[in-house]
Amino acid sequence: EVQLVESGGGLVQAGGSLRLSCAASTSTFDDYTIGWFRQAPGKEREGVSCISKSDGSTYYTDSVKGRFTISSDSAKNMVYLQMNSLKAEDTAVYYCEAGVFGVGPLKPEEYDYWGQGTQVTGSA
Repeated sequence: EVQLVESGGGLVQAGGSLRLSCAASTSTFDDYTIGWFRQAPGKEREGVSCISKSDGSTYYTDSVKGRFTISSDSAKNMVYLQMNSLKAEDTAVYYCEAGVFGVGPLKPEEYDYWGQGTQVTGSA
């Protein structure tokens, strides 16, 4: 079983930056693809970005390309999401999730473990 804990959310003005962190408790961290999802009030969960721990390949949904960067630190069992040029529409609860499928468009059903989420609020 994988336990995931997100941190780093907060309130930021439009155009600002935040870095989300995801701490994983597993000895097999490199076996997983780690994804970031977000869910805004009244909307479905949306896949934002993911990274393969085995080869470092990454994927970004179109709305965040060029603004968000996903990275990982295997020594610390950490995955990060650097979010720049934040917009009001980025406001959501962000979840870190772990699955065993490859990198690509994120599908919630392919992820088996997730954390409690961290709130990101971008003010206009």
